[in-house]
Amino acid sequence: MSTIESGTYAAAGVSLDAMDGLKDRIKGFAALTHGPEVLDSGGGFAGLYALGEHADPVLVASTDGVGTKLRIAAQMGHFEGVGQDLVTLNVNDILTKGARPLFFLDYVSFTTFDEHRLEMLMRGIVWGCREAGCALIGGETAQLPGVYGATDFDLAGFVVGVAERGRLLNGSGVAPGDRLIGIPSSGVHTNGFSLVRKAFNLDDDPSALFRPCPGMDRNLGDELMVRHRAYYPMLEPYLGRVKALSHITGGGLPGKMPASLPGGLAAEFRMGSWMIPPVFGAIQAAGGVDADEMYRVFNMGLGMVAVCDDEGAEELLGGLDDAVEVGRIVEQEGEARTILRQG
Repeated sequence: MSTIESGTYAAAGVSLDAMDGLKDRIKGFAALTHGPEVLDSGGGFAGLYALGEHADPVLVASTDGVGTKLRIAAQMGHFEGVGQDLVTLNVNDILTKGARPLFFLDYVSFTTFDEHRLEMLMRGIVWGCREAGCALIGGETAQLPGVYGATDFDLAGFVVGVAERGRLLNGSGVAPGDRLIGIPSSGVHTNGFSLVRKAFNLDDDPSALFRPCPGMDRNLGDELMVRHRAYYPMLEPYLGRVKALSHITGGGLPGKMPASLPGGLAAEFRMGSWMIPPVFGAIQAAGGVDADEMYRVFNMGLGMVAVCDDEGAEELLGGLDDAVEVGRIVEQEGEARTILRQG
């Protein structure tokens, strides 16, 4: 039996040999996302990407993590999904500017080296990159003993995309009477999981994850782990017909819609015009959460909202199977920039 000598990095909790072996496999995964634009960097300090021909390119970047959905992933033992979520949510964010994703980088940190967990995460990240058509050109895997609990880890992602300056979506052309076209979410996506965990007392008793909830075909845990929907592949063909896009994440409709609108305008939503997935009703009932708070925390069934004129709205409604008209742009009255109107 081998022993770990005191005064070594391994004795301090970091296995360099295991990390080196993992990095070689990560390179193999990443290569599955590479095209001719990815250049040989000649080393591991930085990734290289050749920007193609553009008349007036603007780089568009975003960074985010999947939040405490990681805790649910660990309790369920499902890690591919949150890896894919990591790519998707960042790509969705730059999509709101009309950008095409170019490349992605990831950061994974943990206390205890878990080869299986990390490999599953990387598989999910690669799947997400291939779905979005972007290259995984680098990242960092760090072992941080003493920073997290024994089985805890953190995950963050970074995406860079490009758009022609004249085609950037900035909301400047939005006007009263424009139509709001909602593209449904696949569920909770990656926001509000701290409230979800509290509502179901999952930190103390995760057994609720393995039981069905009223109105849902899956157990609660499987429903919560449904991956964040990828909007770039479906919306890219219609970007020329869209005036503005809002990715509905933390903050919900009230928090996210104003970011895509010019001053003096508000988004008026017609309640009942879209389907709210049953999982949100289960969260509300379990946690005793009032309706206003639900709409401030969760997407409530709308993952992306497009602002279009009549012609653009008809193209989206005719081209996307589940797109639905959910409201209109109106003149702002008072402080509210998002109005949820019944009927």
